[in-house]
Amino acid sequence: MTAIRKYWISLIFIGLTAFVYAQPGHEGHNHPQPAPQQQSTDTGQHPEAVGATPHDPPAAGHSDCGHLLSEEPEFNAGDNAVHHIADANAIHVIGNTYINLPCILYAPGHGWKLTTTSTFDAHHHGNGAYSEDGYVLVHGSVMRFQEEAFAQGRVKIDDYAHQEKEENGKTKYLYSAIINGQCHPLLAKSTLDGGLMGGGLTNFYDYSITRNVFTMLLTVVLLFFLFRSAALAATRRRGQAPKGLQNFLEPFVTFIRDEVAKPSIGPKYEKYMPYLLSAFFFILGLNLVGQIPFFPGGANVTGNISITIVLALITFLITNLSGNKHYWEHIVWMPGVPAILKILLITPIEILGVFLKPITLLLRLFANISAGHIVILSFVSLIFILGKAGESVGGSVGGMVMSIPLTLFMSALELLVAFLQAFIFTMLSATYIGAAIEEHHHAEDHH
Repeated sequence: MTAIRKYWISLIFIGLTAFVYAQPGHEGHNHPQPAPQQQSTDTGQHPEAVGATPHDPPAAGHSDCGHLLSEEPEFNAGDNAVHHIADANAIHVIGNTYINLPCILYAPGHGWKLTTTSTFDAHHHGNGAYSEDGYVLVHGSVMRFQEEAFAQGRVKIDDYAHQEKEENGKTKYLYSAIINGQCHPLLAKSTLDGGLMGGGLTNFYDYSITRNVFTMLLTVVLLFFLFRSAALAATRRRGQAPKGLQNFLEPFVTFIRDEVAKPSIGPKYEKYMPYLLSAFFFILGLNLVGQIPFFPGGANVTGNISITIVLALITFLITNLSGNKHYWEHIVWMPGVPAILKILLITPIEILGVFLKPITLLLRLFANISAGHIVILSFVSLIFILGKAGESVGGSVGGMVMSIPLTLFMSALELLVAFLQAFIFTMLSATYIGAAIEEHHHAEDHH
């Protein structure tokens, strides 16, 4: 219990971040709900037999419901970059080899479904060869049949297809599974925002351990063992000069304490040190693991806005729950300012600023990390663009000559950004907290 009380901020920090991200997330595309097809009411009929008599196989590369996913589309550097930084329910290693992750799914009226992505037999581009109780795997992400006829049992999927649809000025992608030559519409998981950020409410929820959640848990475990080892070494060598792992980690802790917490927060800095250290090392750890281009790295965790929203929300709550009378007085009813000016201008701006601070905090981290990954993938794409996807050997060689030094330079820059963004997030969090708990006489001294 003593250990839990000692590290309660760290435990809450890790738990909230992992939980919220594991909630229904934001897909890269919108997935509207097409109108259901007519279904047979014969419950004894196998789902593969439901519907009209199968027609002839679709033409190569295209079907009635769009472009076939089994066919290689023309190379698009932008789509390739977005695909690789997006989250997924399985970790792609090489070729058709995937590391399967737990799937925790819930559909209203059908209950919970606990399985792993191995159930779907992922192959080409993370597309599953089978459906299980209505769920399928498309581009590494779980989807579900819109039709209730597929809600039970295991069904062989011939192929998948997608088509674009313009709706309210936005391009939406509609996915379908092809079974016996027929197209059956699929729905993506529900999102908590109800569609505010591009998702929506569909017929199931996904609470799975995705690639980003797995990377977070892995980073937490690594950080735990690193700091546990350093703490044990410090206990054994009390009064002696630090060495080894302790000598490596101690300057970071000292820097956050002396250069971030003390100047920004003041005498009460010790109360907030657990959170500041947790935020710094958590973000830094995720950024560094994300730099590894192969397993267990490559995940774009802090480049996912769901993560940065939770991190900024924690800073927002700590800041405003710690705010003293002086802090709220200067936000709601600033002294020495005419009442009419307060009502019409000052107070609305100050209240808006309370919410804009965490928004800028989350966007800065999200944008910088995502941009770095996208630029690196864009440099690598030069090989395929100049080589015309393998048609031109000379172009591919020229692309390699250009992309390798550019990618190495960008990777080195990303390494700097990994430390810099962790520091900036921690510094701004400390600054916001310090402003909230600053005593009145301090403000007078400044004036």
